[in-house]
Amino acid sequence: MMPPMEDLDELDRKILAALQLNGRASWTDIAQLLSISTTTVARRAQHLFGAGLARVAVLPHLEHDGPVHVFIVRLTCAPGSQLKVAALLATNPDIRYVTIVTGGYDIVFELVAPKHRDLYSMLVEFVHTVPGAQQSNADLVLHTYKRSYDWSEPVVGEPAPFALHPPAHTCERGHLDDVDRDVLAAVRDDGRASFHSIGRRMGISESTARRRLEAMLERGCATVATFIPAAALGYEAEILLWLSVEPSMQDRVAERLSEERGVRMIASLLGQASLICEVIVPTTADLHHFTSRTLASVPGIQSWTAGVQVLTVKRGFLMVPWAEERIAAALV
Repeated sequence: MMPPMEDLDELDRKILAALQLNGRASWTDIAQLLSISTTTVARRAQHLFGAGLARVAVLPHLEHDGPVHVFIVRLTCAPGSQLKVAALLATNPDIRYVTIVTGGYDIVFELVAPKHRDLYSMLVEFVHTVPGAQQSNADLVLHTYKRSYDWSEPVVGEPAPFALHPPAHTCERGHLDDVDRDVLAAVRDDGRASFHSIGRRMGISESTARRRLEAMLERGCATVATFIPAAALGYEAEILLWLSVEPSMQDRVAERLSEERGVRMIASLLGQASLICEVIVPTTADLHHFTSRTLASVPGIQSWTAGVQVLTVKRGFLMVPWAEERIAAALV
């Protein structure tokens, strides 16, 4: 059972924030950043992992196995079925992200469809065979301007020298060989696995495991991702915004909003809205400032709708640990 967020102290939050900046950072590096002992960091961090408050994964580039279509799908559900529908959607390996939201729709999910696959079967037949799923609205993602991993940096209080900054990268089919894929498989569910354990599992040397993983991270063929509930870091609001933007201003609007640390993701859509924007802010007052000041001051934004993310159950193709108990109960 996940502990109440109010039971976390400032040091817990700083350790979680440091892990989000680099989930493979050593306990020693984190201890030096926070000016505490390595033993304290290791003990606290292991407790936080055990409590289901963090999950570290190493994820391959989205197109490492060939080009894909990405769709953002909004879905309404039969009353009372939202959690079960979200749980069933999350079991689909082609779905990267699932969250339950407020507003005109009940669930938002992200479907990654290899370009050789049949879109009708993935977007229509599958979705509407899920018990409780009703009306859906799928928008094709045209371009992603920003996907941020540093929104938690203010919690740490100072720049972290070990923070990761994934490079922009185009991954061609065949970029990764069988050894690369096996290394990634070894760190998919345990992103903090040691090079020694990776090598032992694969029957390769520790140095080969290190060289292979570090090369993929440096090129952008893979990314270290740490999933943490926003509330654990003291953030009250996770919001999804759909923005209608004057067509000639779309790039400028997206680039302007990308400058905001609280904007975790922004992408252009082929659909009723021009842009989708995921925002995370410390307080409702900060959210009011973002909508009434930031959005209102950006030329080109014509209108927007929004939903609060009330429970995220999947990110990066992986179940998030803080939702696992609820998901397991919903699938019984």
